[in-house]
Amino acid sequence: MHNGKAIIGIDIGTTSTKSVVFGEGGKQLGSFAVEYPLLQEQPGWAEQEPDAIVGALAESVRGALAQSGLGGDDVAAAGFSSAMHSVIAVDEAGRPLTRSITWADGRSEPQVRLLKERLDGLGIYRRTGTPIHPMSPLPKLMWLRESRPDVWAAARRFVSIKEYVVHRLFGQWVVDPSLASATGLLRLDTLTWDEGALSAAGLDAGRLSELRPVTHRLQGMDGALAADMGLRADTPFFLGSSDGALANIGVGAVGAGDLAVTIGTSAAVRMMTDKPLTDERMRTFCYSVADSAYVIGGATNNGAIVLQWMKNSLFGGNKTTEELLEEAARVGPGADGLLFLPFLSGERAPIYNAEVRGTYIGANLGHRGEHFVRAGLEGVLFAVLSVAEALRELAGPASEVRASGGFARSPLWLQMLADMLGQEIGVPRVTEASALGAAMTAMQGLGELADLSRAKEWAPIAQRMQPDSRRHGIYRELFGIYERTRDALPERFAELAQFQRKLR
Repeated sequence: MHNGKAIIGIDIGTTSTKSVVFGEGGKQLGSFAVEYPLLQEQPGWAEQEPDAIVGALAESVRGALAQSGLGGDDVAAAGFSSAMHSVIAVDEAGRPLTRSITWADGRSEPQVRLLKERLDGLGIYRRTGTPIHPMSPLPKLMWLRESRPDVWAAARRFVSIKEYVVHRLFGQWVVDPSLASATGLLRLDTLTWDEGALSAAGLDAGRLSELRPVTHRLQGMDGALAADMGLRADTPFFLGSSDGALANIGVGAVGAGDLAVTIGTSAAVRMMTDKPLTDERMRTFCYSVADSAYVIGGATNNGAIVLQWMKNSLFGGNKTTEELLEEAARVGPGADGLLFLPFLSGERAPIYNAEVRGTYIGANLGHRGEHFVRAGLEGVLFAVLSVAEALRELAGPASEVRASGGFARSPLWLQMLADMLGQEIGVPRVTEASALGAAMTAMQGLGELADLSRAKEWAPIAQRMQPDSRRHGIYRELFGIYERTRDALPERFAELAQFQRKLR
């Protein structure tokens, strides 16, 4: 809170943009989300209309202010959070020549193969911290240059959705270290654009934005957009960071050894470190956040979406999510020997393989619907655990685990995670972690917050789950079987993918 005034955290996400108004001590005063579609014109594509997101942002700020009962004069500042890995080509005037190609877009698979097999993919990963995967802007840019030479030639620069929004509002082309880091084009050691990655993309650094810190102050807002938001045009905005880095800050996982586990539609496991750490096997990402602050971790593709799929595909939509969770709770850990690989939409960390698929293994006549649900929930958490294990190897054991996201509302799922990790899990009293993190960077920019260690005070633990040692033992054994099963099947998955392409 700045001189009795509120701070707005704006989170530009994949399915919606959400604005949250915060008061004293991070108290939430109002929040409003505006959704927009993910456009999938061709199989594997996932795009958005950049100007629809600018409109959604203005509407969400206006809605959050209305809900809080405050006006534009009551706002001290605002900060940005944004999803990573998007790419938009823009012309000299800043008009989009393409839609926003999101992290979920898989069209650059051939370029990924080229990077891994013929170009210095592993070297680029080690220098930049961004895994070589279709989510990353580097292969997307290679795809654009090869497949849309007309767009490539006409483009003055290539930017993310946050850079586009900031330019629409303030006329500046600037990018924070975390989003720049997530392009696969920025060196972690020098925070300068990487020559090897630029050369692979066929790109000149002059076509990228200027790097600025998270506390970079943006002022002189476009009058019409300010009015649309219900804000004064001189309201200071701060550049902020990526949703992943800010989610860690928002849940208070900012100390050495603090592990944050978020499970929504997809899932992520992250830690903050004071030096860049990359993995020899390219299982994890490492992005710069601020001076000597880095976020390491991995995102998995299949979180609560697996529960949604089981509800609709296995049970025909005839049972509620609550009923499915109740039934799964009646089955013991290990689901009587039924195991599920949760890769319904391929997988990112730690295996980065778009061709793997969801697989039940070990089914027998004694298994009923609830066993399939239990094994499904366990499979999602085994995928999460495999990222947590990679981080433990890189950075040492976690001293504290904080959980957030939709799954944190399920005591069963939380207990399963505590049992798998063999550690207490704390659930902070925060619902909008990325927006809170964005608001905190704005407070830092105003000079109201010396450093982010205060994040723990703003995200007090509301609930704790203790692990059970017997169940932990069962899960350790089953996790070994899970990893060996997953690692034994890539060739079969590749054959099935090829077979499926023939059927089309």
